[in-house]
Amino acid sequence: MVDHRRLGRELELFHADPLSGAGLPIWLPAGAAARHSVEEYVRELERRAGYQHVYSPPLGKRELFELSGHLGYFADDMFPVLRLSADDEFVLRPALCPHHALVYRARGRSYRELPLRIAELGGMYRSERSGVLGGLSRVRAISLNDAHNFCAVGQVGAEVAEILDLIQVAHAALGVRPAGFRLSLRGPGEKYLGDDEMWQHAENLLRDALSGLPYVEAAGEAAFYGPKIDIQILDGAGRESTISTIQLDFDKPARFDLSYTDSSGGRSRPVMVHRSLVGSMERLFAYLIEVHSGAFPAWYAPVQVQVLPVGPEQLDAAEAFRRDCVRAGLRAELVGDGSLGARVRGAAQRRVPYAAVLGAREVSSGQVALRLRDGRAVEPMAAPDALRMIAGIVAAHSVELLP
Repeated sequence: MVDHRRLGRELELFHADPLSGAGLPIWLPAGAAARHSVEEYVRELERRAGYQHVYSPPLGKRELFELSGHLGYFADDMFPVLRLSADDEFVLRPALCPHHALVYRARGRSYRELPLRIAELGGMYRSERSGVLGGLSRVRAISLNDAHNFCAVGQVGAEVAEILDLIQVAHAALGVRPAGFRLSLRGPGEKYLGDDEMWQHAENLLRDALSGLPYVEAAGEAAFYGPKIDIQILDGAGRESTISTIQLDFDKPARFDLSYTDSSGGRSRPVMVHRSLVGSMERLFAYLIEVHSGAFPAWYAPVQVQVLPVGPEQLDAAEAFRRDCVRAGLRAELVGDGSLGARVRGAAQRRVPYAAVLGAREVSSGQVALRLRDGRAVEPMAAPDALRMIAGIVAAHSVELLP
């Protein structure tokens, strides 16, 4: 079985150091490069879908989380209050939604602005027990791809349908294996915000949004403030897990007294739709490392091209090709030491998608010979054509190594 913790060490993607603390991994350059590519892709996908991105602080006043209900219903999973003085207490946030509610109420809103889609890749913190922490899958510092879509009740169905489409686009590009949908509902013995009418309405809206899609219902798996759709995925061993979610929330708009001017000139309350396309970067990469065995699709591979001159005579040409790769926006490096066979094997072991070999014949004809990490060899082609092909595959966010 593939273990992302072992591969993370071998491929130098992330590091756990006792001085940093349990559940607080450090992203190394290779892992950071992969993560940055995914973050850029998701932000652009959201931007094109009408999302507006914000930055908000990773902590807030105690009163903010009392108002949101987190301190009353979620305190066991939060870090202790930071007390600066008797009337100045702060909390490391366990979620981004309270700050996004403040973004919404920063000024008056009109029905013409809805749905208003506020997105952020932001930090949040959970006081996980040390015994359950491990690698990237369970951490205390979480970088969440999050958004809160404020809309009228009549817009909920279309909004959820559009979110489901975006999730499927992102999952296809990342190489995620889909497993279906789960409608997470209230269950007995748990604490929930809101009344029965609110919950019944929210649950029915999500059932309508899932109409025509295969899904199962899971009692007791709802968030404390509302029901949710969990998008299930399969790991390398065929087990189901959840990365992406869509949650309906009538409670926080009421708690924060959020409103908008409706078409009649009156005041109406919006619905808050919590959604994450790919979940947290930590849990996402724990999954991606394992499901791809570290061989990420080329567009987010830490090194996309490794340039291999056969001998010292080809070093200048190899360096020129490496520079051309970098100018084209690719992550490329040159490796000249050791036998060619060892370097080709080393590139494959590091899961580099493309090894570009330049011998005397290739240099004299202005070509490169590509070796793929899966062992396939491509007939020598003109260097500009090879560069154009790789750059095109990366730009298309393809999971394939050849067109």
